[in-house]
Amino acid sequence: MKMRRSLAMRFAAALLAAPAAFSPMLATPAQALIVFDPSNYSQNVLTAARSLEQITNQITSLQNQAQMLINQARNLASLPFSSLQQLQQSVQRTQQLLGQAQNVAYDVQQIDQAFKQEYGNVSLSASDQQLVADARSRWGNTVGGLQDAMRVQAGVVGNIDTNRNEMSALVGQSQGATGALQATQAGNQLLALQAQQLADLTAVVAANGRAQTLQSAEQATAADQGREQRRRFLTQGSGYQSGSAQMFYGKN
Repeated sequence: MKMRRSLAMRFAAALLAAPAAFSPMLATPAQALIVFDPSNYSQNVLTAARSLEQITNQITSLQNQAQMLINQARNLASLPFSSLQQLQQSVQRTQQLLGQAQNVAYDVQQIDQAFKQEYGNVSLSASDQQLVADARSRWGNTVGGLQDAMRVQAGVVGNIDTNRNEMSALVGQSQGATGALQATQAGNQLLALQAQQLADLTAVVAANGRAQTLQSAEQATAADQGREQRRRFLTQGSGYQSGSAQMFYGKN
């Protein structure tokens, strides 16, 4: 009996000492163990994906804003070409030709004065020498008007080549415009070119009309002067008198 009790006590003591001697995992502290939580991992992945999507959207928005600013800069860019100086010079040349009109110029008061003195009804008290002088003056006005009209025509023809070059340059600038402002400015300059051409056409019409008017006025006054000179010829003592005339023939 005593022997059995001794063996039981030895076995119990061995069991109590076994965990500490043969199991190293039981000796590791609980806080040092790594625990994997699948649900927490999935939540972290979704959060990171949402953050990346937000960053991508912000980058896209910044790119769109940058492109919008670039387009605005292009639309506000001024056209690096101007034909204003050339057009103004063409108009100025035409105006100078019109301003050089001889005798009866493009002035209302001067026209009224000239027609009062040289055109219209012929003065019955004017001498024959004065009538001849007035006729020569009117003839000079007509010739001067015709010359002025041709000079204006020549000036306008000279502007054609300049206008052609400007039109070609403006069309090229319009087609190569980088923004709305450049296209608009090119279009405005093309309209200015058309206005300059219309001004040249107006000048030609005015010069031709002036020349024709002076010619018609000269003819009308010449007709009235002719009637006055015929009246004087018939009423004055130095009128026509009949007489004999001798014809000369060659020898047979």
